[in-house]
Amino acid sequence: MTQTTGRGQKIFGLLIAAWLALFAGAASAQAYPNKPIRIIVPTTPGGGIDIGARLLAEKFKESMGQAVTVENRAGGNSAIGTDAVAKAQADGYTLLFASNAHVVLPLIAPKLPYDTNKDFIPVGSMAYLPYVLLVNSQLPVNSVKEFVAYAKARPGKLSFASAGVGAGSHMAGEVFKAMTGVQMLHVPFKGGAPALVELAGGRVDALWSTWNAAMALIKAGKIKALAVTSEKRYEGQPDVQTFAEAGMPDYQERAWLGLFAPAGTPGPIVDKLNAEIAKVLQSPAIKEGFEAQGLLPLQTTRQQFADLLKRETATLAPIVKAENIRME
Repeated sequence: MTQTTGRGQKIFGLLIAAWLALFAGAASAQAYPNKPIRIIVPTTPGGGIDIGARLLAEKFKESMGQAVTVENRAGGNSAIGTDAVAKAQADGYTLLFASNAHVVLPLIAPKLPYDTNKDFIPVGSMAYLPYVLLVNSQLPVNSVKEFVAYAKARPGKLSFASAGVGAGSHMAGEVFKAMTGVQMLHVPFKGGAPALVELAGGRVDALWSTWNAAMALIKAGKIKALAVTSEKRYEGQPDVQTFAEAGMPDYQERAWLGLFAPAGTPGPIVDKLNAEIAKVLQSPAIKEGFEAQGLLPLQTTRQQFADLLKRETATLAPIVKAENIRME
C-alpha cells in the first residue's frame, strides 16, 4: 500500500512539474519581449543575409515594441556567429539569422563546436534568392537542354565557378550535376564577384548566381542566363525560362534565409516569433525591400521550415560524400 502510494505521489509530482513548466513557458511568452532582442548574422555586413536580417529587425522593432539589433559575427564560414547563438541563453533574446550554410557546413566540416540539429530550433523562413544558371557568352548554348547536351559531349571538359567550397553556388552546381549526369570541374573563388569576373572573361564556363549580382553583365551581353530556380520568370528578364519550363521541375536550388533560436527556447516564444515573421511578410515596405534586393518571400510554419532543412540535408549529404567535398 505504501509503495503504491509513493509511486502515485511521484507521478503526481511529475505532472505538477510539467504543468508548472508549461505555465511558466506560456507566461514568459505573454511577457515576451520585455527587453531588446539581438539577431546574430554569421556573415559580414552588406550581403543578402545581412540585408534580410536588417529588414526583419526593423519590422520586429515596430511590431514588438522593443529594440532589435543586428550583430555581424563573421568567421569560420559562419561557424563563429552560429556557435555564439548555440551557447546563448534560450530565452528568445538572442537569435540566429542564417542561410543554406546552416545545413551545408555540418556536412563539409564535421568538427564544429555545436550540433546543428540539437542546438537550434528552426523558427521559420523569411525569403529566398533564386539562382540563375549563367554561361559565358562564347559558349554555343542558349538553353538548359543545349547546355546539358554540350557538357555530356565533353565529359570533364567544362568548368563551373562558385563563391567558394560549400557556398550555395557550389552546391547548386553539384546538385545539377547529380540530377543531369554531366561531369564538370568545380573552380572555387573567394566570393561571387571574382567568380563572375572569370565567367565574363571566358576562363570558366558556367556559374550559379543571383540576379542582382549578375544583371549588369547579362545586360552587357558578357554572360548568358539560361534558366532561373524561381517559380515564375523574373520580371527583369522575362525571356529567361524557369528550370521547370526547361524540363527540370525538381531542380529547386535556392538560397533561403531563415530565423533560428537556441535549443530550449520555450515553444510559445518560438510560436510568437514565427507569427511575427508572417506578419512582417505582409508589410508593403518589406515587399519593396525584397524587390530591391532580388529576394522573394518564403513564409513557412515551424514544421514546414524544419521539413525544408531535413529535405535539403537528405539531398546534399550523399552528394557531399560522393564528391568528397570538404571545407578548405
